[in-house]
Amino acid sequence: MLDIEFSQFSDTGPTRKRNEDYLGSVLPDTPQEMRTRGWLFAVADGVGGHQQGYVASRTAVESVRDGFRRAPNGEMHTTTLSRLFQQANTKVLEAARLAGPEGTGMATTLVLCALRYDRAVIGHIGDSRCYRIRGSNVTILTNDHTIVNEQQLKGIITLQERDESGICHILSRCLGAELFVSPDITEIQLLPGDILLMCTDGMHNGVSVADIKRIVGPGGELDDLSRQLAEHAMTTDGNDNVTVLMVRIRDVERVGMYRGRPYTLR
Repeated sequence: MLDIEFSQFSDTGPTRKRNEDYLGSVLPDTPQEMRTRGWLFAVADGVGGHQQGYVASRTAVESVRDGFRRAPNGEMHTTTLSRLFQQANTKVLEAARLAGPEGTGMATTLVLCALRYDRAVIGHIGDSRCYRIRGSNVTILTNDHTIVNEQQLKGIITLQERDESGICHILSRCLGAELFVSPDITEIQLLPGDILLMCTDGMHNGVSVADIKRIVGPGGELDDLSRQLAEHAMTTDGNDNVTVLMVRIRDVERVGMYRGRPYTLR
């Protein structure tokens, strides 16, 4: 059976007056729920709207938490997450409309991670990230939805030009900007010992892959590691809110599929 532990840390940071990041989770209550629904973790970073970004991030996370609890038992997580992003986008648009003029420009990033058996499905929109740490290897599982990053991927600008750009924070995709959204969703296999690291740009702007290897590589309690990552980000950058959510895979349940039904592999 899939066995995990997790830790989360969020801080306003040394320069901001309000924390516009928001995070949340849905945990199974029974072994049956572990297999039929699994776990969900969410991290969001609100932006714009006359300081209403925190409303957008909270609205998005609470929407996906509610939607995940209502998801049909055994539904594929890729299907569930696609629906949750659309529902969250609608909720953010509604919140902006109800806020009146103060809701203008209100939007949020969102990264989701759903876990079940020996699989993780990661979905994201915006520049909040998810990493996989496996031994000494750190892999970024998401691709920042920013204008300059997408220009670099298309070969319009160089990697150096992207990193030195003064508009690297401008999003190309987010919740609340359009009527329909197009999140990226991917599925990976999990191994015992893997760590999934979810964070807002307030962390990854100040913490490099090399920093993650140095801090997380030796191991330790997740509470300590998440705090160390956040504190390093606030020391090296410190211009934004910082949110870190870490999930360690202690054991997995290997499964195969037959006619849409999972069965345990031994």
